[in-house]
Amino acid sequence: MSGARPIAIDATRIDLACEFGPLRLQSPLLAASGCFAYGQQFAAFTDLRALGGLSTKGISPLPRHGNPLPRICETAAGMLNSIGLENVGAQAFLGEKLPFLRDLGISVWVNFFGTDFPTYIECARTLGNAPGIDALELNISCPNIKHGGIEFGTVPEVAHRLTRACVEVSAAPIVVKLTPNAGDIVAMADAVRQAGAMGVSMINTITGMAIDVRRRRPRIATTYGGLSGPAIKPIALRMVHQVARAFPDLPICGMGGVLSGEDALEFLMAGARCVQVGTANFAEPGACLRITHELRAVMAEVGVARVADAVGCLEAWPAEAA
Repeated sequence: MSGARPIAIDATRIDLACEFGPLRLQSPLLAASGCFAYGQQFAAFTDLRALGGLSTKGISPLPRHGNPLPRICETAAGMLNSIGLENVGAQAFLGEKLPFLRDLGISVWVNFFGTDFPTYIECARTLGNAPGIDALELNISCPNIKHGGIEFGTVPEVAHRLTRACVEVSAAPIVVKLTPNAGDIVAMADAVRQAGAMGVSMINTITGMAIDVRRRRPRIATTYGGLSGPAIKPIALRMVHQVARAFPDLPICGMGGVLSGEDALEFLMAGARCVQVGTANFAEPGACLRITHELRAVMAEVGVARVADAVGCLEAWPAEAA
């Protein structure tokens, strides 16, 4: 593409098929972890088989009940949540949830986590060798309870060792979900890349809070929660672009405030090879498919016939205009 006015093309010519490392997706739009449960809950509201893929809510070795209520609240341009990673546990997931996902014919990504190195590795081994899982999405935004609560995703050396350990026990490729709370997102991406991660997904939520002034209490029981939605999109785009520019061959799945096809195309142009839709699903269960249709339309409008042609096509302003 160039700075000249793009030439529109027929929307029926748009090819949404794309590649993410060794994975072939029928569409670049996936439902994001934590916002689409295990998929079954949305089956009555949207055609799951038309998605590019689905990332499950985070799975841990043992079941978790999550945090006390209230644990979610709406904000001016998104929402705060502190669900506490409630889930059924790895064995129940494999027996009760995965068969449904396997039959959809879409790319199945399983988000997983632990509280220390042994539980992360146990989960990676249990999930990563089960048939029907295309990728494990390693959530490194969890506190390391053995080391003062620091997140695994904020120290490159720690993230490198954890990623390497999970890669070594999993037959499924590892995609590391990066936290924006890291001081240097490029250094974090480099650390997991060198540890053998097939790709990265970014960004996870940003830590925030909200206050009920009349009750003089935080709006969620844990005080702090993860901010998601349109408010974080500019930050997510910036981080995706930084990592894509530093490591052009590293597959990136972008996310953060995607509400429209144009939002999705922004992430692709910034360097993401596919995009996850999260918070929008809470208000609109069919958001992923609407955004897919809008993406096709906006790609036709700007003259981009294939997803591969959109990835990383962002052009800089001429130096004299800076």
